[in-house]
Amino acid sequence: MKQQRTWLKVTLIYLLLIAIALSMLFPLFWLLGTSFKSAGEDILTFPPRFIPQQFTLENFQLVWENYPFGRYLFNSSITAILTVGLNILFCSLAAYPLARLNFKGKKILFALIIATIMIPFQIVMIPLYIFAVNFGLRNNYLGIILPNLASAFGIFLLRQAFQGVPKELEEAARMDGCSEIGIWWHIMLPAIRPATITLAIFVFIGAWSDFLWPLIILDRPEYYTLPLGVASLASSLDLNWRLIAAGSIISVTPVLLVFILLQKFIIPSDANTGVKG
Repeated sequence: MKQQRTWLKVTLIYLLLIAIALSMLFPLFWLLGTSFKSAGEDILTFPPRFIPQQFTLENFQLVWENYPFGRYLFNSSITAILTVGLNILFCSLAAYPLARLNFKGKKILFALIIATIMIPFQIVMIPLYIFAVNFGLRNNYLGIILPNLASAFGIFLLRQAFQGVPKELEEAARMDGCSEIGIWWHIMLPAIRPATITLAIFVFIGAWSDFLWPLIILDRPEYYTLPLGVASLASSLDLNWRLIAAGSIISVTPVLLVFILLQKFIIPSDANTGVKG
């Protein structure tokens, strides 16, 4: 009887989780199905029909040929890749001394960094905009990347990862005459690869899907990222949902691919630390 109750409880939990997952994936399924529907199909039926009656790639072709989505894709790729690289660089450089070195005021400095998480972006948006305009960063890639050079979350995540690296690796490197920069680059960063890749995924998703800051700092279409491109597509087509859905799928696909390709590196292993036991 007890085993039956346990089995029933587990079954109900799984059914609840499946229902939640399906409800969260509903917009993606609807977008995907709509993007492949032909012009004669009704897309606003109830209950919604996810599978097209007739598959077509015409929507993607029209979007790609009539709108500069290739340029939008290039802009998003450049800004996202540079943002990920610079974020990992600056966050790791800040996290390493906070985790492994002893100096006065370290705890206070770390507390101040963490406190910035509570500051909404809307508060610093105007000072950032004034700074970007004064330094000529409007309508260029550096202006898009500027607010995301580092983050308190990234510093916290990498600091926690650095603290988990065995001290023996660091001490052995110092005995071999390795400098602090050398230890950070050759020993510590490879040892926290799962945390670094986790941060890279979060930063990439955030940079790729960012809409508000590019909308503020850009007014020339040749510098638009994909979120701005999809927004301009929606405003120019008088709610042609098939083309909007096709543009949205083009925008979402790289994020899904990055997560699928990198998620296997998130799981840590003993090989990452170089210590067997």
